[in-house]
Amino acid sequence: MLLNTLPALRKVDVIILSCGYIVSHSYSQKDQPHGQPSLDPLPMQGPELGVHADDIETPEMEQESKQEVLENKDVIVQHVHIDGLGRTKEDCLTYEIAGVFRAKNLIDVMKRAHEARQKLLRLGIFRQVEVVIDTSQGVDALPNGLDVTFEVTELRRMTGSYNTMVGNNEGSMVLGLKLPNVFGRAEKLTFQFSYGTKETSYGLSFFKPQPGHFERNFAVNFYKVTGQFPWSSLRETDRGVSTEFSFPLWKTNHTLKWEGVWRELGCLARTASFAVREESGHSLKSSLSHAMVIDTRNSTILPRRGALLKINQELAGYTGGDASFLKEDFELQFNKRLFWDSVLSASLWGGCLLPIGDKPTCIADRFYLGGPTSVRGFSMYSIGPQSEGDYLGGEVYWAGAVHLYTPLPFRPGKGGFGDLFRTHFFLNAGNLCNLNYGDGPRAHLSKLAECIRWSYGAGIVLRLGNIARLELNYCIPMGVQSGDRICDGVQFGAGIRFL
Repeated sequence: MLLNTLPALRKVDVIILSCGYIVSHSYSQKDQPHGQPSLDPLPMQGPELGVHADDIETPEMEQESKQEVLENKDVIVQHVHIDGLGRTKEDCLTYEIAGVFRAKNLIDVMKRAHEARQKLLRLGIFRQVEVVIDTSQGVDALPNGLDVTFEVTELRRMTGSYNTMVGNNEGSMVLGLKLPNVFGRAEKLTFQFSYGTKETSYGLSFFKPQPGHFERNFAVNFYKVTGQFPWSSLRETDRGVSTEFSFPLWKTNHTLKWEGVWRELGCLARTASFAVREESGHSLKSSLSHAMVIDTRNSTILPRRGALLKINQELAGYTGGDASFLKEDFELQFNKRLFWDSVLSASLWGGCLLPIGDKPTCIADRFYLGGPTSVRGFSMYSIGPQSEGDYLGGEVYWAGAVHLYTPLPFRPGKGGFGDLFRTHFFLNAGNLCNLNYGDGPRAHLSKLAECIRWSYGAGIVLRLGNIARLELNYCIPMGVQSGDRICDGVQFGAGIRFL
């Protein structure tokens, strides 16, 4: 990058700020590019230097833009330093910064350094990461050599948090205690206590990523969850342990999980039906499960483009316990951006629970349908088999919806707070029932097509960051069957997963 030089006078440092990086280049005035003025003015008395300024011949140089200089000049990254490490082991960071050494020019160095910085932050062990790019120093320094330094600030050994969490039509207060980077290789130990309107839980979790492949990670969880389900007059307490391994495969993400849980079911009220009382007592479930996810959406809460596919399988009974079943369910969603900033969205859910052996399925394992987060216009989980006003869930279900999301009329608050709101028009339908597995597939499809519940309406959607969303809808339920509870008119919903 240095074309010609002037006689050496003194040391000068130049710092260039570009794209959030500090690019430092140190050189003497003898390294000053010919044809460019020095940072300090030359003396007015030419003879004092032994040569007059007018006698200096200035050869013509081809003018290059800064962008061309940065892109076209080859450089070599000689050293990468990480400053600020305390308890973090350097070997686990080598994988995250290895790509910087493959850079060929300064623009490429900055790009790869940015990618490495994002990987370091993703580990969840640093509060801050800054990048400094400097010319190489020392006896082994090359003329086009660069040194890249990551200045990191580690998180404290123990951090606490307090926040609120929105679930599917319920809210919770969450207290957490986290020990990041426990053994120096991005491990994480967390304890969390949650107190909600319908559920209270606490759990201890250990998380360990594979060095260089953060998406491949291993986790162990110990937990206790106590939940209330008023639509079934049921109270459930789960005490369990689970281990899971997550990994990417091509364009999909997979999770393999084993879970062992001791479940205690009881009646929530004295008026509980006899069918619910029969389910009361203790049971032990040991299951293996697999989940696959393909998600190309630009947002998980209110996407404007992309698709989602989730497939879950769970097999219980072959690793112990007294619950034996095979459970399959899926979720499919498409989003397409239309004219005038509107979005057309279509969703389809479905699932099947097949008992293994002569023992019937448990009420805690069945599917439930209905409410402001699934088939709108019906009360929470109030579709399907029921006994004396208590809903027992079903072994097979399907639900579908079509939405048209549009901006608020007249676009109030455009470019600011108003962009968090969307109006939507929806049509959704679904059915939930039990099947006689001795019948053929045609009989099963015929039963699923009978007694379809559906509804339509319009409402306003508020996006709460990329965490949850709120809906205020006016619903008109149709296809109502005997025993269903409807919500004809205004219905409010809050959650993270909507049909």
